[in-house]
Amino acid sequence: MAKDTMRPIAADEAAEALGPAAPFDAAERAAVYRAIHTRRDVRNEFLGEDVPQDIVMRILDAAHHAPSVGFMQPWNFIVIRDRAVRGAVHDAFLRAAAAEEQMLDPARRGHYRNLKLEGILKAPVNICVTCDRSRHGATGLGRTQQPNTDLLSTACAVQNLWLAARVEGVGVGWVSILRESELRDILGVPQDIAVVAYLCVGFVERAYSKPELEVKRWASRLPLESLVFEDRWGRGGDRSCPSTKLP
Repeated sequence: MAKDTMRPIAADEAAEALGPAAPFDAAERAAVYRAIHTRRDVRNEFLGEDVPQDIVMRILDAAHHAPSVGFMQPWNFIVIRDRAVRGAVHDAFLRAAAAEEQMLDPARRGHYRNLKLEGILKAPVNICVTCDRSRHGATGLGRTQQPNTDLLSTACAVQNLWLAARVEGVGVGWVSILRESELRDILGVPQDIAVVAYLCVGFVERAYSKPELEVKRWASRLPLESLVFEDRWGRGGDRSCPSTKLP
């Protein structure tokens, strides 16, 4: 329904839509945390077999149920299976990767090349996630003081997509080494639509027990205790953290 035809709803009518919000049971909690803790950014482990359309749509439905400020739902999803289109994106990636490599410390360039970022062609499905920054306008609910909430909302959709894919046994790799202008030209994305994420999607048989970049010693996970403040920036409180082991 168009936003200008939405009528206000009475409080008692809205209350009828309230339902139970009980915690998940132990098995459900374990499944959710397992999906979160074992989600990985897949680069080179795709099997190549096609992902059935019903699975793709379930994953996209999860993305579409992400939180969005003011319920603006600013996202669109371009599902790319065509080999020629993926090939053009891969060529753009190679150009961007060559440029990025030259920006790195020379001592890290060999390490960078060994990361094998090959998902664009190995994954049978690519998904470009975009943000329509005009949807609901600049004065949409919750956006007037923080105009970038549309982009942040779209990032929430990416996370939902990723977790749903993990549940389906589908790997996802986020390709950020792309010039937006080239990607926009290849996919025909209008100038007023922001490109938020380019994702490689496909079945995987194995995944790293920890993030690949941690396994390959590119970076390591920061300790949570160093990132949590109490009441104001920089103020430490109870820094003890519960075990992050899966239930």
